[in-house]
Amino acid sequence: MKRSLLVLLVAAMMTIGSFGSAAAGKIVLGVPGAHSGDLASYGLPTVEAAKLVVKAINESGGVNGEQVVLSLQDDQCKPEFATNAAMKLLSDQVNVVLGHICSGPTKAALPIYKDSNLVCMSPSATNPALTLSGNYPNFFRTIASDDAQGALACKFAIEKLGLKKPAIIHDKGDYGKGFAEWTKKYLEEAGVKAVLFEGVTPGAVDYSAVVQKVKASGADGVIFGGYHPEASKVVSQMRKKKMTIPFLSDDGVKAQTFIDIAGDAAEGVYATGPQDITGNPMYKVALKQYKDSHYGAEPGAFYFEAYSAALALLKAIEYAKSTDYEKIVEALRTNEVETPVGKIKFDAKGDAIGVGFSVYQVKNGEYVEVK
Repeated sequence: MKRSLLVLLVAAMMTIGSFGSAAAGKIVLGVPGAHSGDLASYGLPTVEAAKLVVKAINESGGVNGEQVVLSLQDDQCKPEFATNAAMKLLSDQVNVVLGHICSGPTKAALPIYKDSNLVCMSPSATNPALTLSGNYPNFFRTIASDDAQGALACKFAIEKLGLKKPAIIHDKGDYGKGFAEWTKKYLEEAGVKAVLFEGVTPGAVDYSAVVQKVKASGADGVIFGGYHPEASKVVSQMRKKKMTIPFLSDDGVKAQTFIDIAGDAAEGVYATGPQDITGNPMYKVALKQYKDSHYGAEPGAFYFEAYSAALALLKAIEYAKSTDYEKIVEALRTNEVETPVGKIKFDAKGDAIGVGFSVYQVKNGEYVEVK
C-alpha cells in the first residue's frame, strides 16, 4: 500500500471510536440481503464490505469504545424471506441495519424496522417510493433512485442511441417495473412512445415469446428493467434471432455476473450504474482492502455503496454518541462522512446528496463508462 493510502485509511477509521479504552459493550450491525440464490452476486459484496469496515473500526478502538459485531441474515432478494430475516435481526438486538439489497425485500421489511425504531440503509435498493413516499423516515440509501436512473436512460436512449420506437420489458418487480415505468414516463414527456411495454416472469427458462413480440413490434431498441438472470436470457435469445438492436438496462444488469452468463451476447449491451468513483481516495482504500483479503480479486456489485453505508451508519452512531434512533437520524442528515462514493450526508427524504448514475457499455467482456 502506498503511504498516502495507508495514512488515509488510518485517518478514516480512527475518526470512528474511542481510543485506548476497553469496549464497554457491543454495537450490532445487521446485514440482510441475498447471501444465496440467483442474486447472491449482488448481496455477498455487501457482506464483505461490512466485514472489512467493521474489522478496521474494531482494530482502531471501535465506536464510542464499543466493538461492532455483525448479524447476517439471508433473504435471497425475495420479499417473502425478507420479513423473516428482519425478525431474526430484531431477535439479535441489532442497532442499525445495512440492507436490504433488492427493492422488493426492502419494502417488505421496512415496516418492521420502522415499528422498532431502527435505521435501515441500503446500498442498492433504488425504488423511488422508498424515500419519495415519506412512508419510511427510517430508510436511507447510498445510491440514487430509479427516477434519476430512468431519466438518464431516457436521455441516453434518445440522444445517443436515437431510439424512436423502443420496446420496454420488465420483470414485474418493484425494482425492475419501477425503472421501466419511470423510463417510459420520461420518454413520453420527450415525445417518444414505447411500441411495447411488457412484463416477464422471473425465473422462466424461455423468453422467446416476448422476444418475438419485440421483433414483431418493429422496435428499434430494447430497454429492460430488472436483474441479470432474466436480462441475460432475453438478450441471448434476441441475438440468436439475429436481432442486433441496442439493449439498454439498469444497474441490476451492470454486473460482471451478467457478462459471465450472457457471454458473447453481452457485448455491446448498455446499462446505467453508479457514477465512476475510481478517482476518490477512499475508493482506492476500499478496493485495496478487498483485494488484499481476496487474493487480488475484484469486488462485486454495490461493494463500494455498501462500504459507504457501513461507514455512514457507524459514523452516525459516533456523532450521536448513542444508538438512539432519533439521534442517529439527525446525525445522518447533518454530518458529512468521507466514503468511497464521496463526501456524503443525507437529505430529508433519506437519499445521499451528491450520488448519481452514468451509462456503461460492455466492451471486450467488461463494462466501461460511455463518455
